[in-house]
Amino acid sequence: MKQKKSAHPKVALALAGGGPLGAIYEIGALCALEESLLGVDFNQLEHYIGVSAGGFIAAGLANGMSPRELCSIFIENDSQNGEEFDPSWLMVPAYAEFARRSMMFPMLAASAWWRWAVAGKSFTSSMERLASVLPTGIFSNDEVDKHLTHMFSSAGRSNDFRQLKTRLTLVATNLDSGEAAPFGRPGWDHVPISKAVQASSALPGLFPPVEIEGAYYVDGALKKTMHASVALEEGIDLLLCLNPLVPFDATAPQLAPDQSEIAAFDKRKIPRIVDGGLPAVLSQTFRSMIHSRLELGIKGYERAYPDTDIVLIEPDHRDPELYLANTFSYGQRSHLAEHAYQQTRALLRSNQSGLAQKLQRHGIRLNHKLLNNPRQHLTSPPVAPTPLGCAVRRLHDVMDDLEQALHSAR
Repeated sequence: MKQKKSAHPKVALALAGGGPLGAIYEIGALCALEESLLGVDFNQLEHYIGVSAGGFIAAGLANGMSPRELCSIFIENDSQNGEEFDPSWLMVPAYAEFARRSMMFPMLAASAWWRWAVAGKSFTSSMERLASVLPTGIFSNDEVDKHLTHMFSSAGRSNDFRQLKTRLTLVATNLDSGEAAPFGRPGWDHVPISKAVQASSALPGLFPPVEIEGAYYVDGALKKTMHASVALEEGIDLLLCLNPLVPFDATAPQLAPDQSEIAAFDKRKIPRIVDGGLPAVLSQTFRSMIHSRLELGIKGYERAYPDTDIVLIEPDHRDPELYLANTFSYGQRSHLAEHAYQQTRALLRSNQSGLAQKLQRHGIRLNHKLLNNPRQHLTSPPVAPTPLGCAVRRLHDVMDDLEQALHSAR
């Protein structure tokens, strides 16, 4: 049995990736944790580890931005300091990459023609040389570095790892070696935080690799899902982990919308993953691969660091709301953040006894009064549905059930 820790325990926070949806989930979950865990200051933790989209959130927290402030900037676009997150930053085409690759086309085309027409190579083998013309990313992520540099230049913030009051590690992957690059650690801490976030979130195929000092870096999740060992190795008492991507279990009873959520959103059902076509199959495959690595990693952490308590917060495998959301959609940011907020509160309520005992060893208590308050919301309270709206929603559910029944009959 683990002993009670000191009055000033070392608490670390590890944030996994998951694209824009992952960042939205983590902000909503962090807001729920901030108000539900008494004795934890999420701006004064011992260590912050961010991977991919989690790097945005980790860098903000380490710079003194509270979860609620991050919500105002990234979710509500309602920052009093004029800071706001514009989704169009990540939708700018990679014009420089397109131009650089197109300049290679004449030479490569001539080489391919020579191999086929003169050297007698097969057409398929000859055309393989044109693969280098394809761009390494569709969208430019230069705006990430630009806008975060501006955001971290405000008074009390810093774009320099070495000037932070706490430890921050943002993990990317070296494209040529496949090894993890722990920006913020000794030997890596001279790289600007904004550039490290850009590198850690450079999802291959979507964004071009980020060049830093002659080397190219991509998304940190390619190596590991969480990378929490960088904090555990330094002696951490409590590790809080947030993972936004889980595979959906379509065979289990699906969660109905919580009473406190926006009533205008219909209950969404997933009878079978395959019915969603290729996007649903690929999403489930990616989520399963990422989550299996996470599960193995958590078990490894528990064995290697038995004196550290580990708390994992992630969505329910039966919840269709986050699974059906477009990973790169921003249209439902407020609703999805509210959903993550309420689901995290529900998770804390359902695990009150075991979680309270684990947290108590570190001087942390659950705010039961707030957790059990059904009127607590992250964003604006939901608007009560009109009788007509309720009737339309019921009709929609009946039509869904009828369609599923007909499909089964066929």
